Amino acid sequence: MLTLRLTLESFAFAWQALRSNLLRTLLSLLGVTVGIFAIIAVFTVVDSLEANVRQSMSFMGDKVVYVGKWPWTFDANRPWWKYFSRPVPTAREFRMLEKMLRPGSNKGVAIFVSKSGNTFKAGSNSVADCALQGVSYDYRNVSSVPIEQGRYFTQQEVDGGRPVAIIGATIAENLFPGLDPVGQDFKTKGRHFTVIGVLKKEGKNLLGAPSNDANCLIPFNAFASVFAMSSTGMTGPSPQLGIKGTDTDPGLLNLEAEVQGAMRTIRGLKPREEDNFALNRPEMIASLITKLFSVIGIAGAVIGSFAMLVGGFGIANIMFVSVRERTNIIGIQKSLGAKNYFILFQFLFESIFLCLFGGAAGLFLVWLATFISLGDLTLFLSAGNISLGLLVSVGIGVVAGIIPAFLAANLDPVIAIRAK
Repeated sequence: MLTLRLTLESFAFAWQALRSNLLRTLLSLLGVTVGIFAIIAVFTVVDSLEANVRQSMSFMGDKVVYVGKWPWTFDANRPWWKYFSRPVPTAREFRMLEKMLRPGSNKGVAIFVSKSGNTFKAGSNSVADCALQGVSYDYRNVSSVPIEQGRYFTQQEVDGGRPVAIIGATIAENLFPGLDPVGQDFKTKGRHFTVIGVLKKEGKNLLGAPSNDANCLIPFNAFASVFAMSSTGMTGPSPQLGIKGTDTDPGLLNLEAEVQGAMRTIRGLKPREEDNFALNRPEMIASLITKLFSVIGIAGAVIGSFAMLVGGFGIANIMFVSVRERTNIIGIQKSLGAKNYFILFQFLFESIFLCLFGGAAGLFLVWLATFISLGDLTLFLSAGNISLGLLVSVGIGVVAGIIPAFLAANLDPVIAIRAK
């Protein structure tokens, strides 16, 4: 109880001292405000960039192993022509892989292929530069297919290569303005398709990552027919295989090993022969993104720390001046029985107050900055960055105020009372 009372009294003395020198207090806050704004603004931009980039890459799915011709990360010591000469996955390999993988080891196996730069027409309306994507039935288990209107393909539609399509929001708005797109027909590559579903509108993605708004999904067999793809995959666009992992396989190590073994068997590779396919996972790109933004964050923190250092020196200087001005009052307090720790807390709390107010002002400026429009980049101030800003403010307050507070606490009361 005594400790609480002394703490509250120390806060009261510190608050009174700050109010009595309002102009000096505001000038002291400025350095800390600029420092906290610089550091937290950098972290906010970095976190927002990382979050937006990860959201842009969300089309790759989560816990998925992709089988393709090219790896997503290249080995500098491996000649590029060895990748170039690899065969692409085929529909036959997809069907064999489906049969060979153990039941329960995955949530779905899909084959998909995409071709960009297509033009769709419906009556007098048309939309250009759209992506046409052929997918198998389990594609919705491997990747996100957010349908807002209509439905997904049936197994019979996919197996039969029926002329049905699920279109993006931009395609629907341009081809069928003011109409319900579901049930309408459109034409592309000389073929007619019936719309059975419309994807949820996503808007633009950062860095130009693919968006479902200008994407059209059709059954894989229909796509193969449109682009005259051969069963060996030697002509037409190159497909990929995707295998969705389970929650019981952390790290997907078991699934990756099983897929690798199955693909080697399917392609008849001998034990000493190296893989002629690539196993890719979204985590490869995610790890690169994390490393990149970690470096950027550290560099920004170092730059911002210089501003914080200037603010800390400003607070320390003000605290030394405050001790000198109140030496007489300190002597009177000690002569009346005030303990050393009471005097120390009084000045230490004053320093922490200054830094906390300055830090809060800096955080407020960062929060205001999040309302600035930066195109596709959306800024947000996270709770973690708010906590970090306040903790840094307290830390600077303790470091800047501890020496002046210690000197004040150890003043001789007789000499302090005589001070002018």
